[in-house]
Amino acid sequence: MKKYLLTVASLLVLAATSAFAEAKWLTDYDKALEQAGKENKLVLLDFTGSDWCGWCVKLNKEVFDKKEFKEYAAKNLVLVEIDFPKSKHQSPAVKKQNEYLQGKYQVEGFPTIYLVDSKGTKVAQGGYMEGGPEAFIKWIAQYRK
Repeated sequence: MKKYLLTVASLLVLAATSAFAEAKWLTDYDKALEQAGKENKLVLLDFTGSDWCGWCVKLNKEVFDKKEFKEYAAKNLVLVEIDFPKSKHQSPAVKKQNEYLQGKYQVEGFPTIYLVDSKGTKVAQGGYMEGGPEAFIKWIAQYRK
């Protein structure tokens, strides 16, 4: 009986933690568009220099790493990190894809944020903004259908 109760308790803890699933950052643009189409979500493209760009690090700490943003994004967005690191390793395929996307969306500085639909069509463009996750979510919400 003790073993049974322990198993049930473990399953309840697992169920509770999975209920609070957080949004995951993808690196594959095509898969993100496909997922967005299936889930009827916008795609947030984060053009970043994750290991050298001060404003990118600030955006991550003040918005993307916050619980409020993670919960909102899990329900409403497909997240894609388009990274241009100086020290982090990336596969040649990811580097090639990111360079292509930088040209396609005419990104000239970091961080640059694009909201796109499931076909990759630009819906909105932004960057770092003050106000934490609340301000960022408000900005995104105005473009959701």
